[in-house]
Parts: sequence; C-alpha cells; structure tokens
Amino acid sequence: MSPLGDGPSHALSRPARPTEAPMAGVVHDRIYRALRAQVMHGELLPGKALTLRGIGRSFGVSMTPAREAVRRLAAEGALTLSSSGRVATPSLSGERIEELASIRALLEPELATRALPRVHFALIDRMEAINAANTEAAMRRDPVAYIRTNLEFHRTLYLRAQSPAMLAMAETVWLQLGPTMRQLYSRLRRSTAPPHHRMIIAALKAGDEPALRLALRTDVTQGVRHMLT
Repeated sequence: MSPLGDGPSHALSRPARPTEAPMAGVVHDRIYRALRAQVMHGELLPGKALTLRGIGRSFGVSMTPAREAVRRLAAEGALTLSSSGRVATPSLSGERIEELASIRALLEPELATRALPRVHFALIDRMEAINAANTEAAMRRDPVAYIRTNLEFHRTLYLRAQSPAMLAMAETVWLQLGPTMRQLYSRLRRSTAPPHHRMIIAALKAGDEPALRLALRTDVTQGVRHMLT
C-alpha cells in the first residue's frame, strides 16, 4: 500500500497522463485534415473569416487543437493569420493565381511523366470514372464537386509517380488555390467539362509522353486563364 494510503487508486491514475499528448495530436490532426479538405475543394470562399471558437465548436473540441490546426494551415498558405489573431481564407490577386498556375505547369507534367511507366488499365478505368463524375459536376454547376473530382483525377495519376515530395508541393499549390478557384468557377457559364482530361487519358492509353506533358500543361494553364478572362 502507498504511504499515502491510496495505493490502488493512485497507481491506476498515473498511466492516463502519457496518453493526453497523443490524444491531443489525434484531435489536432483530425481538425487539420478536415479544414484542409474544405479549403482545397473550395468549400470556403476567399476572405472567409474564421474564429478559433467557431472551429472548436463545429468539431466539438477546445480552442487549443483548433489553434494548432490553423497554425499548420497558415504555414501552408491555406489560411491567413494576422498579428491580431484574425483567421481567414486568402484572397489571391490575378498575378498570384498566374504564378501558382505556372508552378502547376512545371510540377504536374513531371509527375505525370514519372507515373507513365506504372500506369495500367485499372488505373485508366478509375480515371475515366472520376472524369465522368467531374463532367456530371460541371453539368450540375456544382463548383465544390467539380474542384474535388478534378483534383481527384490528377492525384490518382500522380500517386503512381511515387514521388511524395513533389506531390506534396503540388497539393500545397492546390490548397492555396482552392477558395479562389471556387469563386472563379462560380462565375463561369459552363455546363460541360473542358476536353483536357480526355486528352490526358488518350495519351496514357497510347503511352505517349510528349502528348501527356502537353495535355497536362494545357489543362492547368488554359483552365486558369479561361477563368481569369
């Protein structure tokens, strides 16, 4: 028995303490991933103000894990965090959008080229199904579903590149563009998806690397420029 006379209960209470930090990390990561998906898929418009209290309330947690998630997203450029503590989604200028599109045009053809030797028929079938969902989203004029399926199309291919650092860079660009792409897409009067995904699939089926690089670069640059005009 403990000298304090509470041996059994005291001994049982101690092991819970080391689990507090891991549990906090799990909660923080869950909030981070959920907010990251919302920003990347354009669920939040540019300049949308957020509060730590509101984030915590929506996830049923305290402000501490919400604050850690926000700091992580701010470091990736997905949110802005002012010195006064104001949190918001970024509003991008035309020049900044062009810059991010140029980064995509450099990174993504390279990812596709690295993926090409590992492409198989099942992957192409999967991409065709995603592209069909992307077309349906365009016909419904659903910008969030359109952005989500568009990024899913690209990511499905790039995962085959087995270049995690390069893919992480591409996803950071997608993350920064998400809210603005939602706003720009909402202005379009388009009810069909652009043809570039079909060009990408055709190049994959043919094993044509130059055509694949061209289709990827055109998809990225023309899509953004069309939205800016």
